[in-house]
Amino acid sequence: MSTIRKAPEWKHFNLAVAVVFLTVAAIFPLTRPPLDAFVDDCILALAYVVMALGLNIVVGFAGLLDLGYVAFYAFGAYSVGWFASDFYSQVNGEKGIHILVSGFASKLPGIHVNFLLILLIAIGFAALAGMVIGLPTLRLRGDYIAIVTLAFGEIIGRFAVNGADINIDGYKLTNGRQAISPVDQIHLPFFKEFDSAFSLRGYYWFILAMVAFVLFVNFRLRDSRLGRAWIAIREDEVAAASMGVPLVKTKLLAYATGGALGGMSGAFLATYFNSVQANVFQFGFSIFILAMIILGGLGSIWGVVVGALALSFINSYFIPDVFNSVPSKIGLDFDLTQLSFGIFGFLIVLMMILRPAGLIPERRRKMELTEGVGTGSADSYEVTHE
Repeated sequence: MSTIRKAPEWKHFNLAVAVVFLTVAAIFPLTRPPLDAFVDDCILALAYVVMALGLNIVVGFAGLLDLGYVAFYAFGAYSVGWFASDFYSQVNGEKGIHILVSGFASKLPGIHVNFLLILLIAIGFAALAGMVIGLPTLRLRGDYIAIVTLAFGEIIGRFAVNGADINIDGYKLTNGRQAISPVDQIHLPFFKEFDSAFSLRGYYWFILAMVAFVLFVNFRLRDSRLGRAWIAIREDEVAAASMGVPLVKTKLLAYATGGALGGMSGAFLATYFNSVQANVFQFGFSIFILAMIILGGLGSIWGVVVGALALSFINSYFIPDVFNSVPSKIGLDFDLTQLSFGIFGFLIVLMMILRPAGLIPERRRKMELTEGVGTGSADSYEVTHE
């Protein structure tokens, strides 16, 4: 038993867990039909894992509450809508612009860029947006940061809905409430173009590769000098500044990095859904992703992965497919899907009562909640700085 408890302290523990998790996950779709509905649920869950890990950098590592994370989803999705569709069909005399694309997309009007390049574009847009949202919050703390980020998310959502009325040199910003659809599908070098009408496995493996990349980035950042600076700001901003941590640069990098990962996932989801819908960029989505972090454990990488998978499957599988008919069976006239956010809220309250540090708590946060770290005593000071 003591060996099991000490396993997380093993130097290569995280690498071993990652290898096992990713190997099992990679084999899983081969055991299911090509168009299996549960594989579809898994693809959404993995995309939410990428988003949750991005938000965890901002909220969990740096301690900056962000209630407008849906904005980065929007930037990533519109990167696909702008650069992988016929939305701007009038460009180049309606002949289109094509960059590293082949097949049917290379003959269509509009702008068509290879998806790997679009991921870089989405990262750039979302990182820049993260820095823009970070600037007004540099002198703010706590609830005030939450208010500013909430406003930022709502502003981007309004731009998405009303963007059809914004014309820049004859080009609309968005398509308003009408979707930008269809969009180009993922086409990687040496592979056939992905097609969700025949198989979901390509999308599954691609988003799994993105999860692997984001996990690598998270672990490297957490253990880096920048990661330690984020944690220092989270625990005591004044002390961090007095020790030479550059607050402006460090906070902006947290917002930019978290936003970049959200933009990546947003670009993937737009391609997977084959459309960019302005109606999905709502405040509730930010709360949904934030709830994953709280459920898993603020600052805990594996905790966030578990929390994201759990809430995603509850939302897309257990509530609509498994328990949706339960109310009608006991004489109640409603579907369980109508209470989704109420169920999420109940789970979060339950977690705060029974396990406030999350399902897999980060070591420092667990110490703060169970051993009094951060209360100002000499003993806690020694534990924090050992």
